[in-house]
Amino acid sequence: AAEIKHGRVAMMAALGAVVQHFVKFPGFEGVPAGLGAVTTAPGTYGFVALFLLSGAMELGVWTQDPSKEAGDFGDPLGLGQYNEDMRAKEINNGRFAMFAALGIISADLLTGKDAIQQFGA
Repeated sequence: AAEIKHGRVAMMAALGAVVQHFVKFPGFEGVPAGLGAVTTAPGTYGFVALFLLSGAMELGVWTQDPSKEAGDFGDPLGLGQYNEDMRAKEINNGRFAMFAALGIISADLLTGKDAIQQFGA
């Protein structure tokens, strides 16, 4: 269950690291992309709000039903894709995303460049 959850978080983290270069919410236009966003106001306030919201969702909404398989939250969109093949793909993509997110964060710490800027010179 922990590997599935960490994989899902890593997939969102890797996607978020790329998207934050292109998308800025109103009021956050001056906040740098990458890890610099966490240490620059109002990015710090956004991080705290996101952290608290994630914690509330984790403790209240996204709870594991003990009668179901680990990570089984059903098929919320009704696409009929929650099967053995899709679960295998999810765990494999989650494992890759854990390395991708770690690489993005490590490179940002080393160079100070966000995920997209890493592709430049």
